[in-house]
Amino acid sequence: MCTTIIESGLDFPSANTILINRADKLGLAQIYQLRGRVGRGDEQAYAYLFIPHENALTRHAQKRLKVLMEHSDLGSGFQIAMSDLQIRGGGTILGPTQSGQIASVGHEMYLQLMERTMAELKGEPLEAAIEPEIVANLSAYIPENYVSHIDQRMTFYRRLAKVMDTAEIQDIGKELADRFGPLPQETKTLLEKILLKVLCKKLGIARLELGERKVVFSFSEKTRVTTQKVMGLLQQAPKRFRLTSDYVLQADIGAGGNADPLDAAKKVLQDLAV
Repeated sequence: MCTTIIESGLDFPSANTILINRADKLGLAQIYQLRGRVGRGDEQAYAYLFIPHENALTRHAQKRLKVLMEHSDLGSGFQIAMSDLQIRGGGTILGPTQSGQIASVGHEMYLQLMERTMAELKGEPLEAAIEPEIVANLSAYIPENYVSHIDQRMTFYRRLAKVMDTAEIQDIGKELADRFGPLPQETKTLLEKILLKVLCKKLGIARLELGERKVVFSFSEKTRVTTQKVMGLLQQAPKRFRLTSDYVLQADIGAGGNADPLDAAKKVLQDLAV
């Protein structure tokens, strides 16, 4: 074992090797900090973690060590912190105890509930966020034969679920291609659907339906798309666009279903945002 001085205070740029005995007894943050004591200079660093037989490890110890093996790249501290939060639990931050139910509701929902509760306690109005519904008869997922480890797949799904702009989606796509090879069609479709969801959320579009011959945009009451934008599309291509009485925009995407509905929907959303 070691003292907390080594964990958080020592700085030896020339040290390039650390041996950690019984790493299964240490917390995830502790091991991460210990690992960071080496490699602070220009030399390649090595951290050796010694543990007993895998069958003797507790379930949480196995999870902690697995997280460390999966996140070994520079700048992976945030992913490790999030994994540590999921393993240990978030605690009842607004309550009298320190044992929460984050595992049962999910981290994203947990944060949303906490944000809403804090706003209510402060007497602040909390505007409900628009969560667009993308309806498409398309296969969109990360195949097991592409990313074989289920924890890694879930990590990418979680990251995609909380992206806020298109640049993040592109970065995730590049990371997938760099780590696992060329993207399969199902994963490309998944990234395109997430992209459409981000664009719809920014514009206040509650529902987007992708068909073989047309795409349908259902605007929310708080949409940011102006009437002038919609009328501009109708005037430019009256045979392609149609606006219903309940403010639903329909766009033809080509006879025979030759056009890609994902590309067609993205183009219309970009036109509405200009």
